Amino acid sequence: MLELTMAAVTAADAGATAGMQMAEAPSEPGAVLRVGRDKSVCRLSTPDDWLFVSRAHLEFRCGPDGTWHLTWLRGSQPDPSSEVRLTVGGHARSVAYGGSVPLPRGGSGEIVVQDRSEPRSVNVGFYHEV
Repeated sequence: MLELTMAAVTAADAGATAGMQMAEAPSEPGAVLRVGRDKSVCRLSTPDDWLFVSRAHLEFRCGPDGTWHLTWLRGSQPDPSSEVRLTVGGHARSVAYGGSVPLPRGGSGEIVVQDRSEPRSVNVGFYHEV
C-alpha cells in the first residue's frame, strides 16, 4: 500500500496543515496515483491557478515487483516553472524534469514541488507499507 498526504503551502501559511488531502493505492502492478491540477486524472489536486504545477505533474506507479516509482511528467512547456525534490532519510535529491526514481520499499519520505517564481510549494508525504 502506498499512502500519500499532500499540502499546498504558501509563504503566508507556512507550517499550516489545513487543506491536506490524502490518497492511497494497493502495491499491485500497474496501480497509479497522480498529483496535479486536473481533478479528472489526479487523485491529489492543487489549486487551479497554481500554474507552476502541470495538469498531471507527478505520477506514482507500482511496478511488477511491487516497487513504486515517482515520475515528474513532462508538461506542455520545454522548461518547467518548478523544481521537484525527493527527501528520504534526511537526504534530499532533485528529480529531473521527465525523470523517474524508485521509492524505498517499506519507506517514507517527502516530495516537494517548489514554485520558482513565488514562495509556495506542494508537499507530498509518502509511506510505503509492505
